Formats: sequence, structure tokens, C-alpha cells
Amino acid sequence: MEEKLKIIDNISETVRDDMRKTMKKGSSVSIAAACFSMYAYSELKKQMEDVFELRFIFTSPTFVTERAEKAKREFYIPRLNREHSLYGTEFEIKLRNELTQKAIAKECADWIRRKAKFKSNTTGGNMGGFATVDSFSGQVAYMPLNGFTTVDIGCERGNNSYNMVNRMEAPFSTQYMRLFDALWNDRQKLQDVMDAVIDNITTAYNENSPEMIYFITLYNVFSEFLEDISEDVLPNEATGFKSSRIWGMLYDFQRDAVLAIINKLEKYNGCILADSVGLGKTFTALAVIKYYENRNKSVLVLCPKKLCENWNTYKDNYVNNPIAGDRLNYDVLFHTDLSRSGGVSNGLDLDRLNWGNYDLVVIDESHNFRNGAGTHAKTQENRYVKLMDKVIRAGVKTKVLMLSATPVNNRFNDLRNQLALVYEGNVELMDNRLNTSKSLDEIFRQAQKAFNVWNKLDKEKRTTDALLRTLDFDFFEVLDSVTIDRSRKHIEKYYNTKKSANFRRDGSQFPGGRTLRIWKMPLITMRFMRS
Repeated sequence: MEEKLKIIDNISETVRDDMRKTMKKGSSVSIAAACFSMYAYSELKKQMEDVFELRFIFTSPTFVTERAEKAKREFYIPRLNREHSLYGTEFEIKLRNELTQKAIAKECADWIRRKAKFKSNTTGGNMGGFATVDSFSGQVAYMPLNGFTTVDIGCERGNNSYNMVNRMEAPFSTQYMRLFDALWNDRQKLQDVMDAVIDNITTAYNENSPEMIYFITLYNVFSEFLEDISEDVLPNEATGFKSSRIWGMLYDFQRDAVLAIINKLEKYNGCILADSVGLGKTFTALAVIKYYENRNKSVLVLCPKKLCENWNTYKDNYVNNPIAGDRLNYDVLFHTDLSRSGGVSNGLDLDRLNWGNYDLVVIDESHNFRNGAGTHAKTQENRYVKLMDKVIRAGVKTKVLMLSATPVNNRFNDLRNQLALVYEGNVELMDNRLNTSKSLDEIFRQAQKAFNVWNKLDKEKRTTDALLRTLDFDFFEVLDSVTIDRSRKHIEKYYNTKKSANFRRDGSQFPGGRTLRIWKMPLITMRFMRS
């Protein structure tokens, strides 16, 4: 039997899941909230179809002003955020990117005409958000409910530090039902906005071509980035790197990665390529190297000794080098060489090597540097410190490209230590470049704290989705800025791999493919972002 009062944390349990249970056939649903999103409707579409009616009150003045003539007008973008949320909030960008807006809008508009009624608060008075469900089996109230969006009902993370909602049954829920009825019948406070809501949502699919909706969606998604676009951070095609043999061998998804890496190297001075094992990170990196060598830049590849032959082959004049015509000229050294004080390694005299003269350093299996300058592993500490002091900080400005399918082991500091190589250990350099509300140190402290809490949950509750809900929005902003991370599932979904005869699910015949490795905590890689 359900408790009369309980708290839904929107982590182990969501308001959406609870509503799916309480919204029985013939139920009456009443919601008072700041905004209504058709994507929240879509999450509860099956249950919404079965309800007797839905009454909705916008708690702030919404759709209450007259607009321009309906006939033959251009696409209307509401000025108020609460009106704009009808098409999805800023935290529902992922849903808008799927370009299903037209279909959802059409279904939602049809449902609204048959089942829903909308009114809006016309006063300056504050109204708290809540929802009630009245069915034959009982009455339930949810409070607070700031908006009827996928964030508020627990489907998306948003930027909330927490999102707890009280679930109440009678007699507690009865008070909220009476309050809603009193508001609904108060003509002095509320105005019927049914026509305006239908008119707005119909606009999304009825008056405009799919192309217009597509372009408007793209603009709203990417407009904040347009001002930052500069030729200084875009790949310069005049270098001729797209005429190289390595470029001609790449798949489309690898070419996209090359262009994105160059952009991130120019803008942030570094990038982590964390594509899954078997997606050809080596070939992608070789195309990046070719771009910088065409610009007369000096390149160093640091790799484990076991991978030396692989990297040497692609730069030497061998018959088994498929890109020998590109005449790559990068140096190859081993991770262990950073701990050596002298001697010869891979044909290079370490005593005379000018470590600080490299414009680009490519670190293969960069997770070997995850311990940073800590005290846990003395060998790792010496390598990390020498890499930072003798290569990155010394001499010319050095860009850093890191390759790793497992950039995180069991703590987020693994990732932070690798990123420190990008900003030379001076966190202020990265804080000034990132578009985040918190410092990088604070972002990673909060991320680790969220992980520690998540890691203590029961096994059935310790899901990837539950972890995502607890991570701060700024954390994903950092990942988007300096990492590229795609799974094989992602590639197969968004790229035409059928044309690529060598694309195999096991990676065995894919350029750069290696044997899949099992590691400690597969959820806590960059891959925890993937669907």
C-alpha cells in the first residue's frame, strides 16, 4: 500500500514514473506550473490519452497578450521563455535535436483540442506550482512542480542541484485539489488562453515548411556559439591536408573528428579523443599530425613501447606504409623515456633532445598519465612532471592531443590530471576559456562528490542514468569543450557504415582496431554520456 506522504528524489524514482502509475483511465489531472512543454506530454502520452481531462494554469502571465495577424505570418518565436518552452526548454536541446518536433507538436495539439483546457494567471501575484491526479482509486498531489517539462518530471538532468518532489495522498492531496478548483473558477485572476496555446503549437507544424523548422531549430541550438566562430580556430584548408593520402583513407566520422580536434586544439590548446576501441583513433591522429606538419610545426608522439612499431611504420619509407606518400616526419618516443636522464631511444639521443621545441604532442594511451603529479606512483609522477615541465611549459607553445578509450578509471581526477596538460597546470587559463559558471576545480569536486554518492547506491539503483542526473551541467560543458567521445553504436546510428567494407563490429579489420580490454569501472569512462 502506498504511503500517504513520500518524497520522490527524481534519481532512484521519477515523477514521470509515478505519474504513469497514478494516471488511470478516466482520471482528471490538474497542473499549475510556470510552463508547459510538449516533450513532457510526450513522456506521458499513453497516460494522457486515457485521462478524462487536463486543466492547466500558467502560474505567471503567459499567452495573454495579443500578437500579430495569424494569416501568412513568418515563423513566430515567442519572446517569453515560458511561452518558448512549449517547444522545449533550454535543457531539452537533445530532444529538439532529434528533429521530431513536428510530429510531437501535431500529436500534442490534437490531444489538447480533445482533452485539455488552459488558463493563465493575469495578476502580478505569485503562484506556486503543483499537480493533482484525481482517479477512482484515489487522489494524489505532487508539490512543488515548477514547470511541466522533462526536467521537472525527472526525465532530464537540467541544472538543478536537486529536484525532490513531495507525493501526497488524501487528506493532504485534497487541500491542493480544493486550491486548484478555487483558482480555476476565479475570473479575476485567470484568463482563458486555450486558443493561444493551440495557435502556438499548431504553428510548429502547420504554417511552415520542414526546412524552416529545421533552420530555426539549428539557430536556437547553435546561436550561442555563432559569435565565437573565428577563422583563427577553423582548419586552414590552404595547407592542403585534405589532399593527403591519410585524409583519403578516413571514414566520414573520422574526418569529422579531425576537424573538431583541430578546432579544439586551436581554441583550447588541447583535446582528448576518447572514441571506443576499434574506431581508428590512430588514423584520426595521423590526419591531425599531417595538418600541423603542413604548417611547418614540429610534432612528438609519446606512446607505450609496445606501440612504437605501429607509429614508426606510418612515418617511415616502408613498402607496408599505406601513407608513405605523405612523408610524415614526427618523432616517436616512449612514455618511459620521460623518466630517463639520457641515452638513445628509438634513434633519438635523449641527451641532446630539445624537449621544449615541439608544437604538438600526441600522447597515445594518455590514461597512463592520469595520476598527475601525485604521490601514489613515483614512476608516474616523474613522467608526468617531466612532460609538464620539459615539454609543455618549456620552449614554444605546445598543443596536446591525447588518445585514450579509457580516460577515467575510478575517479574524475584521472580526467582532470590529463586536462591539466592542456592548460599547463594553470587552471585559470582554462577557466577563462570555458563558458561555465564555476571554476574547473569546483566542477570536478562536485562531479567526484556526485559519483561517491552514486557509488553507494544499491546495485539496482546504481545505473548510468542515475549518475547522469546528479552531474552538474557545467561538467558536461567541460566535456563538450575539450573531448571527443563516440561509441560504435553512435557511429552506426549517425553515419553510413554500410558503404565501408572494413567496418566490423569487433574492430578486427578496422584501421587501428585492437583487442577490447576489460577495465575496472566501464560506466565511468567518457562513455557514460552515450545513449
